[in-house]
Amino acid sequence: MLNETAAGVYIISATPFTGTGEIDYASTDQLVEFYLEHGVSGMTILGMMGEAPKLSSDEALAFMSHMLKRVAGRVPVIVGVSNAGIANIASLSHAAMDQGAAGVMIAPPRGLGTDEKQHGFLSQCCEALGPDVPVCYQDFPLATGVSLSAELFARMVWDFEQLVMLKHEDWPGLNKLTRIRTLERRRVSILCGNGGIFLPEEMARGADGAMTGFAFPEMLVAVVRLCNEGAYDAASDLFDAYLPIIRLEQQPGAGLAIRKEILRRRGALKCNAARMPGPTLTREDHTEITRLMARLDRRLIDLKGS
Repeated sequence: MLNETAAGVYIISATPFTGTGEIDYASTDQLVEFYLEHGVSGMTILGMMGEAPKLSSDEALAFMSHMLKRVAGRVPVIVGVSNAGIANIASLSHAAMDQGAAGVMIAPPRGLGTDEKQHGFLSQCCEALGPDVPVCYQDFPLATGVSLSAELFARMVWDFEQLVMLKHEDWPGLNKLTRIRTLERRRVSILCGNGGIFLPEEMARGADGAMTGFAFPEMLVAVVRLCNEGAYDAASDLFDAYLPIIRLEQQPGAGLAIRKEILRRRGALKCNAARMPGPTLTREDHTEITRLMARLDRRLIDLKGS
């Protein structure tokens, strides 16, 4: 069961599709093994990067069931259940927990422009879920349009015992992360997103790890480990080798297609397709990926030799 001590790398899983747009379950199994072989601490499914809004309700339930069976007993799985309707959130959450999920992730719907509206939304969610469903709250204002203050989050943590994790991906958000840790009366897990682009600095500010879908999870795992050991310079040196690819993946619109293509090249996916409407890659995109992956290989050799 998910709790406040969760740490490490909870990879945001891609959702594999065939070239004609169906969920590819054989590739899903391949992707799970790839993530586990690279040392992730947990997985998060049906997130924004997992293209959850493009799945029908039946598809989301089927994919969730498949993933939970495949991962069962190996690492915790968090299920994204964000929806504009509280009843839909509760229904998917209870189905997820019944099938072995460790907890659920909820992002606020658009239109919650005040602290009281956000607090009220989470209060309604927690009441509908019941006290036995651990919650990760996703703070991603660039996608949701909802800004969460450090003061409000501290209040919600105190008011809702089942709120055990924050997915922190405000941008800029380093000072907000520091403020949250300063205000807390009950410490909860904080895992950071945004492709890991600020991970070394976020770890230094009190994060417990990462929750993102970067196509090189082993880097995220190693950076978190080095930071936990106090080796921040070594963590940053390693991180810097991957930074050009992190930037490439963080491009709005194109980033998902780039990430899926890198995962395909690394043997994690059979097909790089995003479900339509979605991004596709040009010949120039493929050339850039090839160059940057080759450059990364050279940088890693240099790091090992230094």
